[in-house]
Amino acid sequence: MTYLSRRQRGFSLIEIAIVLVVVGLMIGGLVTPLSVQLEQRKVADTQKALDEAKEALTGFALRYGYLPCPAISALNGLEDRQGSRCRGEKRSGILPWTTLGLRKSDSWNNLFRYSVTPAFADSEQLFALSTPRDISIVTRNGGALVQATGLNDIPAMIMSHGKNGYGAFSEQGQRQQSVQANNVDERSNAVSETIFISRPASGPAQPGGQFDDIVTWIVPGILFNRMVVAQRLPR
Repeated sequence: MTYLSRRQRGFSLIEIAIVLVVVGLMIGGLVTPLSVQLEQRKVADTQKALDEAKEALTGFALRYGYLPCPAISALNGLEDRQGSRCRGEKRSGILPWTTLGLRKSDSWNNLFRYSVTPAFADSEQLFALSTPRDISIVTRNGGALVQATGLNDIPAMIMSHGKNGYGAFSEQGQRQQSVQANNVDERSNAVSETIFISRPASGPAQPGGQFDDIVTWIVPGILFNRMVVAQRLPR
């Protein structure tokens, strides 16, 4: 009887160990998809915030006839305007979230990047259909960079630097600089003021390197059409 009891206890321990292994594998299999879903939700939430920013910029233009300047700093979300122009001719920086009444950061708690064609931010010489733009959006079509929009055709661009945050400012005003050496396209987006790369997220083996920036922009035709409908026809 004693021998059987010991044997039963031994088998029970083995069975428990097997159950724990199976449960561990099941939990591990669930955690990965859950983390992927969470990251996808953050991307979707950030894309929604960028779309709202684009609408807010359009609304600002409808009301005032020009676009706002970049923010004063990472800690001050008011547009940095001096007189009728952006202070120091600044045309690229942080989205002026306070001026636009928007949330200040993306899903990874980094501030949104913003670049505006200077002529579209001039509150004295309001922009018109003939006002030249100087921002271009490019992408990759299996290798080399190609135009995603007309050359020098965009009034303003808004961007999230994605999960890795390279080139972004945190809510505390710290610049994110940690990134692998092969993030060629992200490095370009972090320093450029007029040419921005917009393409699907990719790993390090893809042309242009690892990439998770999310870029959107104001389409001039849509902006002008909205202004016509609102009876704010540019001169």
